[in-house]
Amino acid sequence: MKIRHPALIKGGGFAAAAVIKALVATLRFRSRWLDPSTYVHGPGPESFIYSFWHEDIIIPAYHYGWARLKVIISTHADGELITQACRFLNIDVVRGSTTRGGVQALREILALKNRFHIAVTPDGPRGPRRQIQPGLTFLASRTGMPIVPCCFGYRKAWRLNSWDRFAIPVPFSPVVAVHGEPIRLPPDLGRDDLERERVRVEKAMLETTRLAEEWAAREEW
Repeated sequence: MKIRHPALIKGGGFAAAAVIKALVATLRFRSRWLDPSTYVHGPGPESFIYSFWHEDIIIPAYHYGWARLKVIISTHADGELITQACRFLNIDVVRGSTTRGGVQALREILALKNRFHIAVTPDGPRGPRRQIQPGLTFLASRTGMPIVPCCFGYRKAWRLNSWDRFAIPVPFSPVVAVHGEPIRLPPDLGRDDLERERVRVEKAMLETTRLAEEWAAREEW
């Protein structure tokens, strides 16, 4: 059953944020930025699009808090609960997607350029898992903001029986993040070129995921 009452949604968001804070604070977290200029908490003037898989929402929701960043959240009904959780985690949101509210979201992002970073889950909100949807490359091409693959590896994690195999790391276990080199797209790409770039970005995301998972599996912790 979907939660629709505003007070229940707000309470659910608060509860989700509290659980995330308590869980992620226990983890043995390590992070690597292949290009230091893309650091999410850095002072640089350029804005980036941070791209991470839908299954990994928990970790960036905690570690990206207080950054000059806004997260794109779908206008789907379930997105309101996520929006409330993000706000309790000190993360601002932009409501929209490639199918619902996309034009409005794009206009807002263009107005935020060079003041805020943007975070997206390019395989969400419905999947398929780890397959990038066209909206990410469209957004990067239209805004001129480079894409930074942000991928996570877990030594131990519970996986939900959902389309994205949502990851819940086991408390006190190792988790690593690898942030790849920024991917810059030419402006105003056409449909065929957008598809070519979509494939290129997806390959970069999968490779960065592989690096994070291999790092997490190492013994030297």
